[in-house]
Amino acid sequence: MAFGWIDEQAELRRRAGLVRTLRPRPAASPLLDLASNDYLGLAHHPEVTEGAARAARTWGGGATGSRLVTGTTELHTELERELADFCGFEAALVFSSGYAANLAAVTALAPHGSLIVSDAGNHASLIDGCRLARGTTQVVAHAEPDAVRKALQTHDGPAVVVSDTVFSVDGDAAPLGGLAEASREHGAGLVVDDAHGLGVLGDGGRGAPHAAGLAGADDVVVTVTLSKSLGSQGGAVLGPARVIDHLVNAARTFIFDTGLAPAAAGAALAALRLLRREPERAARARTVANELHTRLTATGLQAVRPDAAVVSVRAPSPEEAVLWAAECRTAGLAVGCFRPPSVPDGISRLRLTARADLSEGQIERAVRVIGETRP
Repeated sequence: MAFGWIDEQAELRRRAGLVRTLRPRPAASPLLDLASNDYLGLAHHPEVTEGAARAARTWGGGATGSRLVTGTTELHTELERELADFCGFEAALVFSSGYAANLAAVTALAPHGSLIVSDAGNHASLIDGCRLARGTTQVVAHAEPDAVRKALQTHDGPAVVVSDTVFSVDGDAAPLGGLAEASREHGAGLVVDDAHGLGVLGDGGRGAPHAAGLAGADDVVVTVTLSKSLGSQGGAVLGPARVIDHLVNAARTFIFDTGLAPAAAGAALAALRLLRREPERAARARTVANELHTRLTATGLQAVRPDAAVVSVRAPSPEEAVLWAAECRTAGLAVGCFRPPSVPDGISRLRLTARADLSEGQIERAVRVIGETRP
């Protein structure tokens, strides 16, 4: 029977407590949301939604083609210019998703004969980029510049070091300064995914590379998403102009993909301009994350100290993590639930995302619900 093996795989997932299901949400949910990545609370901000609507009215519902044909509008180039300026880089290139941006950066910058040194905790999109690239990948210990250094010593040709800036599972930050130093000792480029840093870390939310003094460096390339702090959709690669020009000519997820929808570009641009005017939102997101961590650990729960806006709370097992998240939802609180294979260390977690617009009362309520429903 065609695809007969799917039933076997489904049964194995069921036994392991790893079944995933879609849960459509209504436009207006009564749940307190600590599950989304809307770190700055901008997804429903009037300026952001109006930016999306205005772009759709002006440019239409879709980009109509790939970026090299009809999919590049003046709005796309405006967004790229302002993103690069805000984050401190020479140029930017917008993609239809952060996933596509990561695939582009890794595959286009790791040709045949090159070495990719990849952190063991990297996001799936970076891992897939490594798998698709023609270079050879060496996975190294999590957040260890010395491990990167040792890997680079084994290779004489072109090399690139690939890492998240803030890891999505535990919310811990990469040692960017150490990674840059190790890379430069061997003439390697550094490609970092700042999906969870943009809008949260750095001066006014300019990102982790900006905070580390790496913005604008000729050997550093940064990918970002527009779907987290900026409350929209899409992704971008930031870096030297010659690198961006190379991606335009070599990145398959740019050349062959339809351009980002104008509405998403308009929303992201509006959110970026709002963040420029209200830089305090970034600091507030970090404050909320630290408050959640402090209060949760005070109740005896095991939570990882956040370096940005992700707070990870460990669960005893995949089954208990699912049950815990479900009981939180019943009590009016939406939280994330991370289980294998999404977590590289095999430890299941509740994943909470701090938002800049959470009130003191909402923080207190979230901590109470998580504590009362713990396994």
